[in-house]
Amino acid sequence: MQDVVLALLVKEPLHGYDLRKRLTMALGPLGETLNAGQVYVTLTRLEKAGLVVQVREEAAVRGPKRKVFAPTAAGYERVAAWMAESVGPRADVTEFHLKLVAARESGTADPLALVDARRRELMSSLAEAQRAALAPDAGAEAGLLLEGVALRLQADLRWLEACERVWSGRTPGGKGRGNG
Repeated sequence: MQDVVLALLVKEPLHGYDLRKRLTMALGPLGETLNAGQVYVTLTRLEKAGLVVQVREEAAVRGPKRKVFAPTAAGYERVAAWMAESVGPRADVTEFHLKLVAARESGTADPLALVDARRRELMSSLAEAQRAALAPDAGAEAGLLLEGVALRLQADLRWLEACERVWSGRTPGGKGRGNG
């Protein structure tokens, strides 16, 4: 969550309410479960870590003034490092989806390049699982496990194909081509 929030701040300084709104939009119906307090706790942690600073306060229609945050130099460096790092073999689709959204919003990485890199990782893992399943010493139980691993990897690869179709139709501002 910290990396996503930080990357969203790269595009422009925001306050917690706008960050939550963007995350909710990115997650669609799944975003409705996002606790508003989680965004503010994340901003506090990022501030304590020296990755964001409060740049101003804005008056709210109701309630207290809203603190607007922007990344520090260290925050920008962390976003760049996060975009460059692998999501790992057990990353879930929500985590990777948010990374794609953050990449597009912040302009720090090309979502299609991230999809390609993820595809290479998954293809390598799939080849490894298939080799292990064909090994002469693979027993029935281990073979069943390896089949499950291979099926999950194949499903993730199919999902990446869907990601590629959607993201190839997007421009950096988040609008589909031809949708103005």
